[in-house]
Amino acid sequence: MERVVIIGGGWSGCAAALAARKAGAEVTLLEKTDMLLGLGNVGGIMRNNGRFTAAEENIALGADEMFGITDKLSRHVNIDFPGHKHASLYDVIKVEPHVRRLLEEKGINVRTIARAVDVVMENQKTVSGKKVIKSIILSDDTEIEGDVFVECTGSTGPMGNCLTYGNGCCMCILRCPAFGPRVSITQKAGMNDIMGQRKDGVYGAFSGSGKLEKSSLSPEIQRELDEKGVAVIPLKPEEVSKEKLDLKVCQQYALNEYAQNIVLLDTGYAKIMTPFFPLEKLRKVPGLENARYADPYAGGKGNSIRYLSVAERDDKMRVIGVENLLCGGEKSGLFVGHTEAISTGTLAGYNSVRYLKGMRPLELPKQIAIGDLISYANERVKTKDGLMTRYTFAGSEYFQRMQEKGLYTIDPEVVKKRIKKYDLDNVYKEPII
Repeated sequence: MERVVIIGGGWSGCAAALAARKAGAEVTLLEKTDMLLGLGNVGGIMRNNGRFTAAEENIALGADEMFGITDKLSRHVNIDFPGHKHASLYDVIKVEPHVRRLLEEKGINVRTIARAVDVVMENQKTVSGKKVIKSIILSDDTEIEGDVFVECTGSTGPMGNCLTYGNGCCMCILRCPAFGPRVSITQKAGMNDIMGQRKDGVYGAFSGSGKLEKSSLSPEIQRELDEKGVAVIPLKPEEVSKEKLDLKVCQQYALNEYAQNIVLLDTGYAKIMTPFFPLEKLRKVPGLENARYADPYAGGKGNSIRYLSVAERDDKMRVIGVENLLCGGEKSGLFVGHTEAISTGTLAGYNSVRYLKGMRPLELPKQIAIGDLISYANERVKTKDGLMTRYTFAGSEYFQRMQEKGLYTIDPEVVKKRIKKYDLDNVYKEPII
């Protein structure tokens, strides 16, 4: 049976594994930590702004399972917070076991604590001069052979990057000290990675939020989070720090409201929408006198640094220069968000099986939001300004483009008709092998 190997078990890797398995391949998913979903264990925001449209496009295309889980586990639905409408907040404490059970029930070989550290290349290149990967080497020297590979390792870590481009290791959910650093498979295969930049030219960007233990907040704030899903707490003028807005990876949250207020979202924890906030200052805010960070534990000082390892790819999610390697999630572009990771990972996993069967890979049309995002981000990353921009359905530059192109809608029926127009309804459910 044809073998697909997915490296990285975040939202993108899980989506790629599921898509490849549904298409009929034998699938192995490798994850370096002891949990799947990676940053999905600390995020939780779905369906806000254009992500609603993209979620419905995925569902219409036949990639409904992941959204079924996040919808089912939503603590709050249809909530508004600064710059964002009709958001859903899934429970980050409950989500990972549900996704893992789904993958295992589908027959995917899920291997955790399986860190990929190197590749074995075939001796011969293809006629077109492309390299070919034969197998993946794990940190314990195990060799995992495959016919096609999908890299979804993200762009965060190792610790040295967080020290060089940030404020040091922040002890985040990726837990590099315990499970080892992320290794770029594209670089091991001999390709050059792209590095995103901030407005000041420094490489990488800080993750845009952290988590507070809800029980460490005042009863009034806890009650507001439980009832409304969001709490906005004004800061005194001397506590406002607009400089941090330029550091954030999540530019859709780089609004003045996020500098002038503490914005909290209920995802099981209290998600604090700032890259970092000194604990001693945080505890001076009314209601936060006993506040404690849950993740990253050093959220008073810093956060993880992302976008330091992006592959060069085409719009079909194939890595340039390697015949049998595709990519998804942050590895495939300067993307922000779970919906974006699921969208790119699903296409990569699906196209990995089309590759196995010698079929032309699917390129989603630009007349649907997912196809347009993938293409637009790929073009923009070739420019200096584009390297300083992040791409998300939820805000900033791309959400404005969605609206201008008439792609944004919160009507599922409109989305279904859009997908059907291009004869793509339930395409991800069709077996290939």
